[in-house]
Amino acid sequence: MTTNTHETDVKQLINELIEAGTSFNVDALERIYHNNLKVFMHDPSGSTSIADKAMFKGLFQNKRDNNEPALNTWAEFHRIDADDKNAHVLISRKVKLMAEEQKITLSIDLIKENNAWQVMREVIFVHGGE
Repeated sequence: MTTNTHETDVKQLINELIEAGTSFNVDALERIYHNNLKVFMHDPSGSTSIADKAMFKGLFQNKRDNNEPALNTWAEFHRIDADDKNAHVLISRKVKLMAEEQKITLSIDLIKENNAWQVMREVIFVHGGE
């Protein structure tokens, strides 16, 4: 994969997103997530849930309020595509979203507005039995 400046900037933001999410830094998530964020989560049973920015940030706020331990920061970048306005990241992670740690694959769409990248959409595929 050849890397351009936009792809480098996007990878840096995704690393910041991972750090913010795993440490429940809701203030950083406020900056990283676009106001029109949509998160689609597809689980192994075939169910799909949808969350907006407030709902998804609330998940991390609850973890912080409950003094839960930081999440796993493991990540494997599969692909980053970016131009001067839009970007897409395909990445695998190991996270404890619910009761136990699971492997997930995320398809993340970003937009650049006011000279800053923000996450517009996350599509999360939760793998079963891994």
